[in-house]
Amino acid sequence: MNILVTGGAGFIGSSLSKELLKTGNRVIAIDNFNNYYNPLFKKENVADIKNKRFRIIKADITKPNELKKIFAKYKFDKIVHLAARAGVRDSLRRPGLFLKTNLQGTFNILEKAREYGIKDFIFAGTSAVYGNDTVAPFKEDSLCIKPLNPYAMSKRAGELLCYTYHNLYGINMTILRFFTVYGPKGRPDMSIYIFTESMLAGKKIKIFGDGTAERDFTYIEDIVSGIILALKKPFPFEIINLGGARPIQVLKMLRLLEKITGKKAQIVYEKPIVGESRATNANISKARKLLGYKVTTPIEIGLNSFVKWYKKNRLKN
Repeated sequence: MNILVTGGAGFIGSSLSKELLKTGNRVIAIDNFNNYYNPLFKKENVADIKNKRFRIIKADITKPNELKKIFAKYKFDKIVHLAARAGVRDSLRRPGLFLKTNLQGTFNILEKAREYGIKDFIFAGTSAVYGNDTVAPFKEDSLCIKPLNPYAMSKRAGELLCYTYHNLYGINMTILRFFTVYGPKGRPDMSIYIFTESMLAGKKIKIFGDGTAERDFTYIEDIVSGIILALKKPFPFEIINLGGARPIQVLKMLRLLEKITGKKAQIVYEKPIVGESRATNANISKARKLLGYKVTTPIEIGLNSFVKWYKKNRLKN
């Protein structure tokens, strides 16, 4: 297949691209290499992909003219739309940017899918849409009408836009709601990365709240396997959770990192951030039933893998 992966130089996008190439697919990845975090990290993500069936193109999904050139040149069979502005806290500072990228950008990709007759579309959703009013474990039929922050709102709006394009133009649409993805090459704004970096550098770690907030951490390989399963089995329209199904308190996760790194965390407790959810907790029964999705990496093993990667690739000598 000829597959477009938006956000293809990011953490999830580059990991997905590598797996898709293993099975003979052709992957065209686009990314705008923005400066939300060090753009060199994204370049590193794709630097080791040495394959004639892979191409990375610098392009911005908010600019239709750039997309037009790409869609005109390549005939895509499927689209995996991962490109987005991510991060709850950053969305509190720059809400307009999140709306522009996550809603207008998604509209632009959907328009090109419609224009070029591409019938299989996967949209990267997020557990953030569930907010604080959803009964745990979160099920896909929850209303999700009380987003806590601009990021969650923009991604929920993107889901609704995807449904509209399915309804009007018959595009097969699978929305995969990711739950706190982590692992080697992970984003440097995520808690596991920040905690590991601070502990190994002997710096203080800020915990917002009392540390009892729960997160359903999901290892990158499990997320990638879920996306590939969804590519193999398109649905007219489905929303499916991809999570680890084993929520853990942030403080307990930090204690696991202490054991792995051999370092004691210097914790500073701060007030909770308004706009962050108290917990994420995935019900993955639908993913198991429809996709055959399996969680294969417990957090203890995933954290070990991440710390090993971090020491090798990020720790300054």
